[in-house]
Amino acid sequence: MNKFSKVAFMVMLVLMVVLTACSSSGNEGASKNESLTPSANTDSKDETGAASDYTFGEDQTFHSNEAVSYSMMYSDHENYPYKEDWRLWSAIQEKTNVTFDLSTTARTEYENQKSLLVNSGDAPYIIPKTYDESAFVASGQIVSVSDWVQYMPNYMKAVKDWGMEEDLKAKLKEDGKYYVLPGMWEVAGGGYSYIIRKDVFEAAGVDVEGQQANWTYDDFAAAMKQVKDFTGKPYVFSDQFKGDSTLNIAAVQYGVTAGWGVSNGMVFDHEKQQFTFANGSDDFKNYLGYFNKLVNDGIMDPESFTQEDDVAQAKFFKGDSYVINSNYQLLSDFKSKMQEPNSELYMITVPGGPKGMSQVETSRLENGIMISQNALDDLGEEEFIKMLRFVDWFWYSNEGQTLSLWGVEGETYTKDAEGNIVLNSDIYFNGLNEGATKQLNVDYGFGNGMFAYGGNAELKMSKMSEGERDYVNRIQTTREPRKLQPPIMATPEETEQMNLIATPLIDYVKTMTLKFITGQESFEKWNEYTAQVEANGSTRFTDMANDIFQKTKSLLGY
Repeated sequence: MNKFSKVAFMVMLVLMVVLTACSSSGNEGASKNESLTPSANTDSKDETGAASDYTFGEDQTFHSNEAVSYSMMYSDHENYPYKEDWRLWSAIQEKTNVTFDLSTTARTEYENQKSLLVNSGDAPYIIPKTYDESAFVASGQIVSVSDWVQYMPNYMKAVKDWGMEEDLKAKLKEDGKYYVLPGMWEVAGGGYSYIIRKDVFEAAGVDVEGQQANWTYDDFAAAMKQVKDFTGKPYVFSDQFKGDSTLNIAAVQYGVTAGWGVSNGMVFDHEKQQFTFANGSDDFKNYLGYFNKLVNDGIMDPESFTQEDDVAQAKFFKGDSYVINSNYQLLSDFKSKMQEPNSELYMITVPGGPKGMSQVETSRLENGIMISQNALDDLGEEEFIKMLRFVDWFWYSNEGQTLSLWGVEGETYTKDAEGNIVLNSDIYFNGLNEGATKQLNVDYGFGNGMFAYGGNAELKMSKMSEGERDYVNRIQTTREPRKLQPPIMATPEETEQMNLIATPLIDYVKTMTLKFITGQESFEKWNEYTAQVEANGSTRFTDMANDIFQKTKSLLGY
């Protein structure tokens, strides 16, 4: 592995392989760590995308001459329960001659089962839908896939064509490798924001479409106050997700972390090139003060942070509230449940704040696929590479991604004169074809969250309604992209030490966040809060994070 230290500066250890290896490399006789370039590739099998018993290659269909089956974990979603006769399975087999030996578990138990199988050494070969692989790296049961991506031409093409190098840095571990193949999108998504009752806001005199693109959070509060005064309702905003999505997206505009995105409280200053603990700062105090004022002014329902999602939704459906945090997929579902027939729902662009008008979504990575060490041990290097090339086709080629999302052309969808995908009118999916008798995921298995993530901009937009495309366009044209935060590439020992600090520290921050917002704790005791944050190890954690960054920053291109 010493040769990686000779790669030109500003390039990471393993991502160099991604950038420089030939996009159709297939030299099975080469070392898996060999950095291949197009000029170095002399294997005719790679140039033609063919191998002795299977075809593969950039934008080519993977097909095995002999039938092959790969073991795979499968998360069974209650909204579209597994069916053995889904068209998804036969469509994959027809194209590739590949079937799956599934280890199926309920979605709610998937993470627990994954941990059990990996840590016991009994994991199936392919482990999709992995959001965080960190806990499995030290076990030695997961392949460092960055050593093998040179054999995945469609994956490498996406990295190169879409400039994914910075995004992939987030997956690097302390050894300079990564252990999961993430889903990759050419463009970032819209993410979560606020669904409002546009009809009520406009009746209150708020010019929603004319103003929302320029709203800061203070402007948004003023608009909600206008609605409150007009309607006389006790609250305008009653949230779901126990406030965690709202706290997350608003934190971005205040330069702090909270809610779903609280993580370890670290924010990276790109000018100073150092981490700071954001959640004991004046920025954090201002952030909490904003939500505290919403509660005190009777704009935000304090039950937002304790109520179950169905309770929050019921208030919105009945017209007891006019704002709720959500994503565009739920907006489509909400439309059919509104009790006021003239309700007009609209998703606003996430407001800006003291730190600017930033896009909330930055990374274009999705959950991804881990590969079990069992696959390499059982199959041997040559057959292991063959399996990776199937994974490469299914999850990273446009053909495979289109199949997993939309199904079979002529059966579940057609294309119009411009080449746009048109879902059959009798099939419902993602807000398209409301009232259709069939569902793409329930009845066919396509549009399945286990497989359908990642693709080019055209594919991403193809699953959006006209309203969602407008929402994403508003984000991209009125909000500024943010720089990605570097990972803290800690060793297992350092990770353990940092977790011992972070767990009680962040638990305390989360508890006090809600107390300050709901008024259970006075801001007069802010100094006591910051002293306790320090006592819980915020400075120690920050110092460790910065020491690790200094040791590893050359691998990250800093």
